[in-house]
Amino acid sequence: MDDFMVDWKPGAPLQNLQARARVLKKIREFFSQRNILEVETPILSRSTVSDLYIESIPAEIRSGNSRVVHYLQTSPEFFMKRLLASGSGSIFQICKAFRQEEVGTRHNSEFTLLEWYRVSYSMDQLMAELEALLQTVLACGDIPRFSYRDIFQQHLQLDPHDITWDELRQLAQSVIDLNSEDLSKTDYLQLLLANRIEPKLPEFCFIYDYPAEQAALSALAEDEQGILVAKRFELFGAGMELANGYFELDDAAEQSSRFESDNLKRREQGRVEYAPDENLIAALESGLPSCSGVAVGIDRLIMLLVGAKNIEEVVSFNSDRV
Repeated sequence: MDDFMVDWKPGAPLQNLQARARVLKKIREFFSQRNILEVETPILSRSTVSDLYIESIPAEIRSGNSRVVHYLQTSPEFFMKRLLASGSGSIFQICKAFRQEEVGTRHNSEFTLLEWYRVSYSMDQLMAELEALLQTVLACGDIPRFSYRDIFQQHLQLDPHDITWDELRQLAQSVIDLNSEDLSKTDYLQLLLANRIEPKLPEFCFIYDYPAEQAALSALAEDEQGILVAKRFELFGAGMELANGYFELDDAAEQSSRFESDNLKRREQGRVEYAPDENLIAALESGLPSCSGVAVGIDRLIMLLVGAKNIEEVVSFNSDRV
């Protein structure tokens, strides 16, 4: 009975929930001052992301005598791009997102996202605006920027864009205790970034121009060395990933190809395959304006603000309490 009496209570103290409310207010004021439209999109969708590293949570919806599988959104990206293609102009959204992943100190299956898109903005311009938002919310200083190549050369003396898979495997095995030897190049790079680089990063920093294999929904372009890279960036704070941004892919055929490629990899690994979002493809075919977009983890942002070590300290009821 005592355990039950404890479990019904929220995990976050009142002062943290009050800080959360102040952050949400500041974010809305930030975008209001810039005349960026706040939007709402559905949490449930018939389609979902095919990204190999994201698992969606299905939900069955009754339709007459049949049941139709929908998915809780992992991000509002597809719907927001449909709005952009319809002429919405720059938009933002604060919403709930859901992912099938292990609950931990930084992860909860339900979390809060801030996502926004800036029409006619370059990736650099969006990083600058995100920096301004963090300075408003966290009162931090200027945030340094490093290319993905720079950060690997600085900490591991390797160029992530031209290192061979075998060289990368040998290096990863020599510095990380791995449970598998048959990982992809992306897997090895992500493990090295998480285990050997992130703990040494400045308090805040941007990393940009990721390998082309990690493009996800971003455009590709040549960097200053003539290497094809993904025009995407991530923002890190206190060793945590806080935000993930792209100069957005606007090519419908390329997007369809990436859906197919993702599902092929899913099939090879025995994972659930997801049908391509035909509404997104149609929106891209109609014409997505040149834009950059970013998703920011609100819960992690508040963790930094209040000095929390566990995500349950900044959400009213985490996954263990619902």
